[in-house]
Parts: sequence; C-alpha cells; structure tokens
Amino acid sequence: MLTQRLILTGDDQHDRPLIEQAGAIIRAGGLVAFPTETVYGLGADAYNPVALQRIFQAKGRPAWDPLIVHVATPQQILELTSGIPDLALPLIQRFMPGSLTLILPKSDRVSTIITAGRDTVGIRMPSHPVAQALIRASGVPIAAPSANRFGRPSPTNADHVLHDLAGAIEAVLDGGETPRGVESTILDLTTDPPTLLRPGAVPLEAIEETIGTVRLLTEMLPRGMSLPAPGTMARHYAPRVPLLLSAPTPEALYGTVKDSLTQYEWVGVLRPRGWSLPDNGHLIVFEWGTWGEWDTLAQKLFYALRWLEGQGVHAIVAPLPPAEGLARAVRDRLTRASNPEQ
Repeated sequence: MLTQRLILTGDDQHDRPLIEQAGAIIRAGGLVAFPTETVYGLGADAYNPVALQRIFQAKGRPAWDPLIVHVATPQQILELTSGIPDLALPLIQRFMPGSLTLILPKSDRVSTIITAGRDTVGIRMPSHPVAQALIRASGVPIAAPSANRFGRPSPTNADHVLHDLAGAIEAVLDGGETPRGVESTILDLTTDPPTLLRPGAVPLEAIEETIGTVRLLTEMLPRGMSLPAPGTMARHYAPRVPLLLSAPTPEALYGTVKDSLTQYEWVGVLRPRGWSLPDNGHLIVFEWGTWGEWDTLAQKLFYALRWLEGQGVHAIVAPLPPAEGLARAVRDRLTRASNPEQ
C-alpha cells in the first residue's frame, strides 16, 4: 500500500480538499494519521469494527490496550456514553476542546474492540484545527491511538508517522510539528474519587482546581491484562536503545553520563541549557531547552528520543523532572521509556 502524504499549508482553500479526501478515507474504512495538539493520532471510524481492527494490525498493538475516541461536538460525547457523571460537566466546559481524555461509561454503540473488553470508554475533543476539521469531514467519531508502532516514542511530526507506518495506512495529514508534544491527560470518572490514569498536557493541579481531589494511579500495569487506558503499561514510549535517567541536577547528569561512557561506545544526552557534560567525542547531544520551561521540554521530548536514536547512539541519558505541573507528564514518559522489558 502506498501511504499518501497530504501536506497542509494552513490556507483553507488549499487544505479543505485534502481534509475532505482524508474524511472520505475514514468513511470508507481506511486509516488516516493526523495532527492533534498533543501528538499525531492514527484515526479510523469509531463505528467500523473492521477499520478498528486495522489500527491494531498497523501498529502491532495488542487487543488489551484500549483506544481513545476523538469527537468534535458535545453531542458526540452523548452518543458514546451511557451516562455523564456530574463531575464531567465542569471538566468539559473548561478543558474541551483540549488535551483531556475522560473515561466514562460506554454506550452500546461503542465496540469492545475500542475498550479492550471493558465497559468504559476514553473520549476527548482535540483542539487542533486539523483534528477538528477531519472529525467533521468524516461525519463520525474517530478512534485514534498515537500514530506509531506500539510501545515506541509517540510521533510529533509526519516524518515520525511515515518512519513507523508507511505502507500500513492510507494517508497522513502533514500539519507540521505538534505544539504540546506529550499525550492527553487521562482521567477516570467512573471511580470515587476520580483517578488520574495518565498525566499529560493538562496538569493534575488544574483538574483539582476544577473538581477537587483526584486519586493517582501509582502502580504500573503489566503487559497482557486489559488496561483501563492507554499509556499505563510499565514500559512504553521507549526508544530501541537503553534510556538512563539521572537526578535533576547538573552534577547528577554529568556523573550519569560519565558512568554511561564506560558501558556504551556512543551515548546520546538530552541536555538542559547550560548544563555541562564530560569532554568526550563519543557524546551526541540534543539541546533540550531551559530546565523548568516544561512546555518546551515536553514539546521536544519524543522528537529528541527519536533523533538521538537515529544518530546511532547505544544509550540515551536524560535528567528526570519533578512530579508537578506539566513536568509530571514528562517524568511519566521518561520513567516508562526507561523501564526494562517485562
């Protein structure tokens, strides 16, 4: 299969026919990768079981890892759920469209292919204009995990999508780099109190300002069980080489890099601006950004992991951010990516 690259320019007259073309592919049971404000998603008609199965085949994704359904309107949320808890309403008003996924009781219209056999469904309303336009052009909710091979760093541009999925999907809408760079926050509203299943682009602190106390999912879930949400496995988002984490200080990063050079011939580093490193010709450095500017560091994270891997390094070293604000999401992704194979 030849995967079409539909390059968007931001000009409505140019882009509209391409988005309509992509919508027609979705309606016909095809797969289209598209940009959201978080990462690129791999979309299929949420009401077409054959198309849903193709997502799992293209990604090499196991059936026990559920999908998120993307909608363009509140009415579509109602179609997908058997009931909306009271706590959902202020969250929808504040964060939708946006980077929050809510786990809600599913309606009979939602296939168990999407939910990994569970009676709940993850729903979000992306704010990216291309994602919104594609859902509207398709005329159906779009089920979409990240548009990469299963377990790999998520794609933040169309090149990443094509590297992983060229020949396995019909098209990718190329809308450039995604602005947030980490996936949506996933909040389970079927528990009391609600449970943060995956930290993401909407910080926990903002959610608690809106609805009060939220419980944290502290355990990392093993492979093979039906997951409550994507991104909750112990190992995920991983490059093909070991990822080594240091404490979040310049001295700790320096020491971890120095030690790694005794074990690996070529070492890649995500270096915060101004942090010193050993003088060694076998280091390949990605200049990550200013420590504490979490918007920038989050946006560059998956790009950095893929870029360093592409340079042929044998290991990657990164400092581990604190569990606060948007840094919590970056910390989560690095922690899971560094876990050994289960």
